[in-house]
Amino acid sequence: MRISVHAVGRMKAGPERELAERYFSRFSKSGPAIGLDFGGVSEIAESRARSLDERRREEAAALEAHGRDAVLFLLDERGKNPTSEELSARIGRLRDDGRKHLVFAIGGPDGHDASSRAAADTILSFGAQTWPHQLVRVMLAEQLYRASTILSGHPYHRS
Repeated sequence: MRISVHAVGRMKAGPERELAERYFSRFSKSGPAIGLDFGGVSEIAESRARSLDERRREEAAALEAHGRDAVLFLLDERGKNPTSEELSARIGRLRDDGRKHLVFAIGGPDGHDASSRAAADTILSFGAQTWPHQLVRVMLAEQLYRASTILSGHPYHRS
């Protein structure tokens, strides 16, 4: 199963980018042995529309174009906050059920449009706090790598 990340906003050079790239690289190397291929990160620029609703709609349209026929996991502070084991198990079940593509979507500063939340298969949260886009990307990259280690029985994740 291919796993991709759709992100509103560009990751600037710096320590956050380096850390995210390190974990995505680890995931891209560890995933194929267990049937998980990293499809990369698709970045779109934040909408410049005047109204909040219009910005959200434009960003939702870009997400829809990126994730056609994919399982959609939306990252949103109002979502469920699964443990690493629960997230890994969900990814493993999707893979085992023959799903071909999973997209994790990171929204922009205005959050996700209601249509994106309605279309999402799962809405995930990394806690009730609001996190900067760069840190969310790092946390997602680490959790994808952690999921691959959990599913493969690697000792990186110790309970």
